[in-house]
Amino acid sequence: MTWNRTNRRDWIWNTSVLSAMVASGQLRAVDEPKKKLLFFTKSAGFEHSVIRRDGDQPAYAERIMTELGAKHGFDVTCSKDGRVFDHDYAEFDAFFFYTTGDLTQEGTDRHPAMSEKGKENLLEAVRSGKGFGGSHCASDTFHSKGPAAENQENPDPYIQMIGGEFIRHGEQQEAMMKVVSPSFPGLDSAGQGFRMHEEWYSLKNFAPDMHVILVQETMGMRNKDYDRPPFPATWARMHGDGRVFYTSMGHREDVWQNPTFQSILVGGLHWMLRMTDAEVTPNLKEVAPEASTMPKL
Repeated sequence: MTWNRTNRRDWIWNTSVLSAMVASGQLRAVDEPKKKLLFFTKSAGFEHSVIRRDGDQPAYAERIMTELGAKHGFDVTCSKDGRVFDHDYAEFDAFFFYTTGDLTQEGTDRHPAMSEKGKENLLEAVRSGKGFGGSHCASDTFHSKGPAAENQENPDPYIQMIGGEFIRHGEQQEAMMKVVSPSFPGLDSAGQGFRMHEEWYSLKNFAPDMHVILVQETMGMRNKDYDRPPFPATWARMHGDGRVFYTSMGHREDVWQNPTFQSILVGGLHWMLRMTDAEVTPNLKEVAPEASTMPKL
């Protein structure tokens, strides 16, 4: 083939497209294995409808997470069996929790519990470099001991890792999410903020080193659960060598279908799976300085 200016332009365009596809997860470098995510959905406490299975059929959120993985370049394995953390979790690059309660108990869904050793294995795996993420009720898991409406001096090690803890929620309603980290992966289309109808969590025990991505705007919200200053609702942080991502969104089926939620979720997953990088400098004091002020319940 004769090499001319047109050939060169085509070559530059093609290599640019390929580079963009690799960066977005649509195309992997030759011989690079796909990242593997364990989507863990055991309910020792309340079982949410989005992760309730009908017989052998995958739950609603499991289907969507699997579809997102196929579309965005990572493999998803779904499990409710807590014994996975005792023996065969090494193949996974990251874990994503949609869970409730003390997972060392069989609890509501009757699926096998996580052992105490399994919990230790999880925490150590994240400290050593595996990714961890959670949606919604992942913060309603392994609660700290003591009154639910008070900050604890010594949160449970799991709560310390995920970076925040569920207190309560009021009625489902539309509320504002303020974007405070617009350059974080997946925030491109969120603008300065967005409104969404959801079951919003009131949270406490925020990790001081978190990088806040979305702030829960509380002005105008109904119920005393939200009678407090704005506080973090989606964040990222480093836990040892591991990357941790959490979003309080994810209760409703229509939220799981929402393009903004999916974009933010995939951005967080790509970051915690080390498919992309992001600046996660702690910013809690700057963007939510009164987050520790609790509602008077």
